[in-house]
Amino acid sequence: MDPEGDGLVGAETVGLLVGPGANTAERIAALRARLMTPMPDDRLWSWVWPLLITAFAAFLRFNRLSAPNAVIFDETYYVKDAWSILQHGVEWITLPSPVSNPQWLNNQIIAGRTNIFQACSGTGCGEYVVQPPVGKLLIAVGEWLYGLTSFGWRSASAVFGTAAILVMCRVARRLTRSTLLGCIAGLLLSLDGLEFVLSRTGILDIFLMFFVLASFGCLVVDRDVSRARLAEAMVLEPTDESGPRLGIRKWRVAAGILVGLAGATKQDAVYYALAFAGLCVAWDMGARRTVGLRSYVRGALVRDGKWLPLTFGVIPLVTYIATWSGWFATSTGYDRNYAQLNGVNTPIISPLYSLLEYHKEMLQFGVALDARQSYESQPWDWLVITRPVAFFWQSYTNTAGTHLPPKNVVGPYVAEVLAIGNPLIWWVSIPALLFCLGWWLTKRDWRAGAAVVCFLAGWATWLPFTSRTKFFYYAVEFEPFVIICIVLCLGLIIGPATARVSRRVTGAALAGIYVLAVLVLFRYFYPILSGQVIPYSEWLSHMWYRGGSGVGWI
Repeated sequence: MDPEGDGLVGAETVGLLVGPGANTAERIAALRARLMTPMPDDRLWSWVWPLLITAFAAFLRFNRLSAPNAVIFDETYYVKDAWSILQHGVEWITLPSPVSNPQWLNNQIIAGRTNIFQACSGTGCGEYVVQPPVGKLLIAVGEWLYGLTSFGWRSASAVFGTAAILVMCRVARRLTRSTLLGCIAGLLLSLDGLEFVLSRTGILDIFLMFFVLASFGCLVVDRDVSRARLAEAMVLEPTDESGPRLGIRKWRVAAGILVGLAGATKQDAVYYALAFAGLCVAWDMGARRTVGLRSYVRGALVRDGKWLPLTFGVIPLVTYIATWSGWFATSTGYDRNYAQLNGVNTPIISPLYSLLEYHKEMLQFGVALDARQSYESQPWDWLVITRPVAFFWQSYTNTAGTHLPPKNVVGPYVAEVLAIGNPLIWWVSIPALLFCLGWWLTKRDWRAGAAVVCFLAGWATWLPFTSRTKFFYYAVEFEPFVIICIVLCLGLIIGPATARVSRRVTGAALAGIYVLAVLVLFRYFYPILSGQVIPYSEWLSHMWYRGGSGVGWI
């Protein structure tokens, strides 16, 4: 997994790389060159271009952010939960909607009503919720700033969805050692319909994706930093055949905190913690083997790996529990007094016991959820986009979208927010993923391996739960790794910097055509991604796949 080099270069033979008279600095430089490829020297432009792409993404996401002015899809849960956290510290039970008018409370919110919770006289007020608090806390920040409005509850999603573009640029640049490829990665993410829609909707998945990507980015930085430290330690602090001790690493601590925040957004992030720990072990083994340590396995597992239970076990768990501070600080959260009601009154132990019992219920619900939904899909559907999810759909009688037609009448104008990926990204990802899998297995390219492993952590872990209700928009959490695979392939198409000019020009032209096609297709789908009012016939022309019987885009 180390294309920078994994031939044996024993510490006692480092001098052979630079000559027997090499000084300390030259020996360290020789090992660094063996361990890692230098970063590009365009430091200024490596920020300017990603920031320009991020500004472009921000415009797309914040423009008309309050449209549609409605509570759409699962906003019906998280908007109210976030407002309750802002008002009461935890999620309270909302006012009920009449059976004959299930949208009554949502309509009241749009009309400006903010008192939307049942009266509470003590305990028994807590709403049973099955997702941790971080995503709702972030949504609550937007509601605090802008009120209980569609802009307010979507603003945090837009901020984090936009920030993910910048992180994508920087992470891909570090992976590929190319500012161009890093910018392409960020641009592709900004032009994907799924990421775009989730950046404009007040639900949790965009926060999960951001924290997972940021955690991965910290690991990639740590890989470089730790290899530079290893090179120095091999020369300055010679040790046994297991190699030097690098101690606890701050970038891995940061990764642990971020993956803990990911888990505190949606709990399936636990699979990324396991994948990241596995990558760390593999990278540490590769680094120690590259510098010629005979006991590189022991060195990676004992001297580096001994800290992994802390960085990807204890730290994420402590971070996760800390995010429940609102639940701990009040007496009105769901199951908050479970321990006391069952005779457990020990300080500290009592609330933790209550939280544990609550999580048992959450886990049972999550695993057993099998209610059939019209827009559900299976993981093998996601890459081919057979069943995107309609977050919002409404027909109108006028182009301004102010007059509704009679009941059970459609058109002649409609508006939709369809959570659908850009086909030129998702369909192309299939051969890109397969190629990167082969590239990793045959050439041991660590970048391809990392992208494939992280993709599998988000995608393959859903496969055993065939009866569990699932939706295509879950795929946004691993989308950055799909795009990394595409960008790695584009890098091969463009060719190395040492290739002939004609080869590079041809490759760059092909890559440019692909990116332009992605842009054109994003513009084509924009009306049904953003809730624009368009003629029904135009909307129907965008429905490329009309499979029926629970599949298709309609």
